[in-house]
Amino acid sequence: MSQFFQIHPDNPQKRLIDQATQIIRNGGVVAYPTDSGYALGCHLGDKKAIEKIKWLRSLDDKHNFTLVCSDLSEIGTYAKVDNDVFRLLKAHTPGAYTFILDASTEVPRLLLHPKRRSIGVRVPDHAITRALLANLGEPLMSVTLIPVGEELPMTDAEEIRERFGAHLDLVIDGGACHLEATSVIDLRDLPPKILREGRGDVSPFIL
Repeated sequence: MSQFFQIHPDNPQKRLIDQATQIIRNGGVVAYPTDSGYALGCHLGDKKAIEKIKWLRSLDDKHNFTLVCSDLSEIGTYAKVDNDVFRLLKAHTPGAYTFILDASTEVPRLLLHPKRRSIGVRVPDHAITRALLANLGEPLMSVTLIPVGEELPMTDAEEIRERFGAHLDLVIDGGACHLEATSVIDLRDLPPKILREGRGDVSPFIL
């Protein structure tokens, strides 16, 4: 059974953030709150943890994983960002968006689409997530926690513990999340392509 941390959504307790960070560094899979729904996350490039997330979500190798980043400079390390894309990112991060970009050589190959060197990146506007990222010093490999056969992300930590606790190393209870997933915007070529309309307002990307 997973550990269960109740962390304040606005003022995260450093002691619990430190413990959660260590679980991630040790190869753990965690469920954590974001500014959309809850997500599953693990250490960047940890093959065993990534395979567990694929199994939990029934994902194939074609799924675009997301790197949850602390800021724009971190995105620039793992994705190719020109001036036009930088301006769009700067205007809409942090926020409930996932952006698809061409990956840099810093991204582990096991995270990439087998035919396209693309990666999802995002900077959430949530205090717990930002505290975790600051402590880790690198992105979280992440996917939205949408159960198999369902369309909406999970929003309640207690329900996550009941349904998935046996397979997770940690569930972070940061209170209820929003019901909508992120909006997904493909910025590999401009004008942007809207791949999924979610919580983030997509109107600024309709050029």
